[in-house]
Amino acid sequence: MDDDAKSVLRRDPVMARIIDEREPYVEPEWDDGFERLVVSIINQQLSTASAAAVKERVFALFDGPVTPEAVLAADEEALREAGLSYTKVEYARNAAEAFLERDLTPEGLADHTDEEVIAELTRIKGVGEWTARMYLLFVLEREDVLPLGDLAVRRGIERLYGDGEELTREEMREIAEAWRPHRSAATKYIWADYEADD
Repeated sequence: MDDDAKSVLRRDPVMARIIDEREPYVEPEWDDGFERLVVSIINQQLSTASAAAVKERVFALFDGPVTPEAVLAADEEALREAGLSYTKVEYARNAAEAFLERDLTPEGLADHTDEEVIAELTRIKGVGEWTARMYLLFVLEREDVLPLGDLAVRRGIERLYGDGEELTREEMREIAEAWRPHRSAATKYIWADYEADD
């Protein structure tokens, strides 16, 4: 994380404390983004622990990278036994077909605004705005993403800024204004703090 992002975030006293106490949440680098999109589909509506276990079992089925071609060729029953619901198998295959039809790699989306990327990805049945924002954050590495569709982000903000009391999304957006244009970095710190105390 660059010094500019930290200096902006440190203007918020709560965020300054988190920066001193935590390392930001990090993920492995994703080559073309398709694997990360499959991970997001697996993660939908699952706890962190459950999602990690299912991902491990699903990815173990593939002899090599999880590519669109590999997903389309995979045995549906094996995917189901690994923990994917019928619906998520369909969603993963929809994503695979979309990647083969359109260039949804970082290079292919480089000239797209965040809103255009969300529009492109949510054309895929099974990819909603939360999943698209995870792609913006972790694959395209956009700097100013605030994924309020993520339960951990909302709970983390509520715990840090609302003493655990429920906040509206509008209130969360107002809090996050102070983090612009580095809301992605702030999000990673909030995740790290939430997971450390969870």
